[in-house]
Amino acid sequence: MPALIFDCDGVLADTEQYGHLPAFNQTFGDFNVPVQWSVEEYAEKVKIGGGKERMRSILTPDLAQELGLKDEAAIDAAILAWHKRKTEVYKGLVESGVMPARPGIARIVKEASDAGWTLAVASTSAEPAVRAVLTHAVGDDLAAHFSVFAGDVVPAKKPAPDIYLLALKELGVSDADAIVVEDSGNGLRAAVAAGLRTVVTVSGFTREEDFTGASLVVSSLGESDGERAEVLANPFGADVPGVVTLATLQDLLGRPAPGGTDSAPTTDTETS
Repeated sequence: MPALIFDCDGVLADTEQYGHLPAFNQTFGDFNVPVQWSVEEYAEKVKIGGGKERMRSILTPDLAQELGLKDEAAIDAAILAWHKRKTEVYKGLVESGVMPARPGIARIVKEASDAGWTLAVASTSAEPAVRAVLTHAVGDDLAAHFSVFAGDVVPAKKPAPDIYLLALKELGVSDADAIVVEDSGNGLRAAVAAGLRTVVTVSGFTREEDFTGASLVVSSLGESDGERAEVLANPFGADVPGVVTLATLQDLLGRPAPGGTDSAPTTDTETS
């Protein structure tokens, strides 16, 4: 059966502005780091894959000296301590319910689960944080059906394709049998480089990014009795009747793969 693979941040929930940003800023305050990112500044930081990498980006030689971090070993240790605390703060924000699931997530996951699709999350965020968001977004029962690939399980983070290539290998599916839901240009490039058809659900930080190569770009997956999906780019003319359905995804799996190579699945090549 096909696989449906989600990114986490900005896809399962609107986590960046209401979760990661305040968690970073609280952590900087807890460790007396004289940095507080504004929304505008963080909009640039989200282009860096990985939380530890975003933290490392603030450490100019002058700031490292001010914080008493005298060598790379000290910097690495500080980053690990900061990131551990930041993950704790972030998980608390998730559990408080300040970041509701994005429209259509629980619906499409239930549809895919009922149809026997393989479900996974592939994210550069720390695994405990990803699992917290996933459980909050879809509930304990559906979350139990997911494989989670997250954090430092691959050497290169998005936009490198490593996390998606690992997911395909571990799930035992081909690129022709998997479709991804992403929200950012970096995530899209990672998925496309892995040969995967990709639906983009734009978020507040990513709406103006370049989504060339996406199979479909929408404002969200949409709800039949709530927020409707606005179609922003639809190169294959997929049917999106206000919501992205499992039938929509199945249709896109039959379309040409990224780069123009038609490796669409057939009933003879689908795995059970």
